[in-house]
Amino acid sequence: MVRRSSGLWKAVASATLAVGLLVTPLAAPSVAADNATATPADAAKDSLNRLLAGATPMGVADLKAMQAHVRSLTDQLMKCTVGVEVGRAQGSGVIISKDGYVLTAAHVAGRPNKDVIFYLADGTKREGKTLGLNRTLDAGLMKITDAADLPFAEMGLSKNVNEGQWCLAMGHPGGYQSDRKPVLRLGRVLAITGSESITTDCTLVGGDSGGPLFDMQGKVIGINSRIATGLTANMHVPVGTFQETWERLKKAEEWGHYPGQTPWLGVVGEEGTTEARLAKVNPDSPAEKGGLKPGDIITKFDGVTITDFASLSAEVQKCQPGAKMGVEVKRGDETIALTIRIGRKD
Repeated sequence: MVRRSSGLWKAVASATLAVGLLVTPLAAPSVAADNATATPADAAKDSLNRLLAGATPMGVADLKAMQAHVRSLTDQLMKCTVGVEVGRAQGSGVIISKDGYVLTAAHVAGRPNKDVIFYLADGTKREGKTLGLNRTLDAGLMKITDAADLPFAEMGLSKNVNEGQWCLAMGHPGGYQSDRKPVLRLGRVLAITGSESITTDCTLVGGDSGGPLFDMQGKVIGINSRIATGLTANMHVPVGTFQETWERLKKAEEWGHYPGQTPWLGVVGEEGTTEARLAKVNPDSPAEKGGLKPGDIITKFDGVTITDFASLSAEVQKCQPGAKMGVEVKRGDETIALTIRIGRKD
């Protein structure tokens, strides 16, 4: 995400296809044809398929074949990649349905039900809303609301993504610019961390956040999230995260917290009890400021039934610092409703 800036995209403008192909290869199988009886057309097809699966290009012919394949995908992928503007913040996204659902990063969307301006590759402006957010994994959903029958990209399957395979990242580095289409970068998958992240060497900068990561068949396999330790380690949200939480995202639910922003309530549970009974409320903590007292039994947190202190801790960890949460408390014979603003643990 960026806040209206200029010139940042120049850092990646030179990352053309030809340069991208000449990266240091990971260990991969040879591309040489092993079937002497195959026709030249069959051999070329087999060679290309091995390349797209992650094999190392062995010469100029392989590079040209790979370049031609990427060019055959580019126009359609650009039509699906959008610039997004939420208030003063800008980022990217990808349309994944003809009725206008757009995958993006949670930190680009910010909050549910905010107004969004979408910029299509041809400069057309569309309007829409932000929907759900999974902040912990940086997954966000938006929807274009003033158009239908839109170009879209198909979502792939996270289980089919492998380390070493070639991939394509798109986005609007520096934010959307009317005289420039989405910028394409080619690279490889360097690492996969379960359902949490995909790391590639597709260079990302501010403004690329929320843009798509495609496999070599043009399917969305991830969403650009952030830069890790350097420009060669770029993080993407696996597409499986969106598929597994699709209904929650569509309903504009929000949960979790961004990396480095650990939520804090400031209470200690009483030992030896099956309830979420509070043994201690830390001074000047969000819990104390919100009205919680030692001896209180928390029965509901943000509408979720709390059965013990472990379930309370689990719900707190889903919160973003600064969020206001409704808490239902049993205090003696009374049931009390409180509102507590979650703090951030230093």
